[in-house]
Amino acid sequence: MRLGYKETKRDKTGVYFKKKVGWLFIIISVIAITIFNFYPMIQAFLLSFQSGMGGNLEFTGLSNWQRLFGDPTFIAALTNTSIYLLIQVPLMIILALFFSVLLNDPNLKFRSFFRIAIFLPCVTSLVAYSVIFKYLFGIDGIINQFLLNFGFISETINFLADPVWAKVVIILAITWRWTGYNMIFYLAALQNVDKSIYEAARIDGANSIQQFFQITVPILKPIILFTSITSTIGTLQIFDEIVNITNGGPGNATISISQYIYNLSFEYTPDFGYASTVSYVIVILVVVLSIIQFRVAGEKK
Repeated sequence: MRLGYKETKRDKTGVYFKKKVGWLFIIISVIAITIFNFYPMIQAFLLSFQSGMGGNLEFTGLSNWQRLFGDPTFIAALTNTSIYLLIQVPLMIILALFFSVLLNDPNLKFRSFFRIAIFLPCVTSLVAYSVIFKYLFGIDGIINQFLLNFGFISETINFLADPVWAKVVIILAITWRWTGYNMIFYLAALQNVDKSIYEAARIDGANSIQQFFQITVPILKPIILFTSITSTIGTLQIFDEIVNITNGGPGNATISISQYIYNLSFEYTPDFGYASTVSYVIVILVVVLSIIQFRVAGEKK
């Protein structure tokens, strides 16, 4: 009995020691995340209830939140960001799925080349590729020259000065850069699927379209949910493309919420309280849209 008691005590001591060692490994990360993530978030939330120029702030209650509903620039930024989100994210997800299925075919030649070619845009500089798109769709850009030479248009189109075409250019730019990024997730998941599942489906008479919707999509459902949420968060925070391609113009036709936050903080008379309020709109949108996407996907956990 005495020996059993010592062994039990030793086992408990070993468990406690392992727990302490585990906490030592993560404590630095916990402290860093608290200082650099949670503390600024709390401070920004408190700042959203203050107003004033520069650092001369005073508590004003809900005045900043009430100001949102009557701010035409904020409404324009919210509308533009919603348009980017509703068009670009589904388009990008569909293209990424299409390319992943296509490049997962073992009979396709030069698969490695095509995979690298589609993935490369997402490792390019945000500023560099945005500037390239700006020049491509400029009045004297390659796109206008191509359309003129092949007779698609009779005169050049000022894409970046037109409210509709400017949005189209931005959506094309974002899609070009991030499609390959999402494709890699789908491709990695597809390579772990047992090929016998597709072989059995072919024996049962299922064609390629039926296999895609009945096998591929259900298998990739968790990955699609993940990429949808991350893409939604990224699109709600879009900034570099807007600033470098159109700078929010013409007028405020392409301005995003993130650019408006930047303008409130650094371009206009500094109003950090109202800028914090606008930034928390993004937080609210991310939370709400993520919950909706989880519910639509049927994920309870």
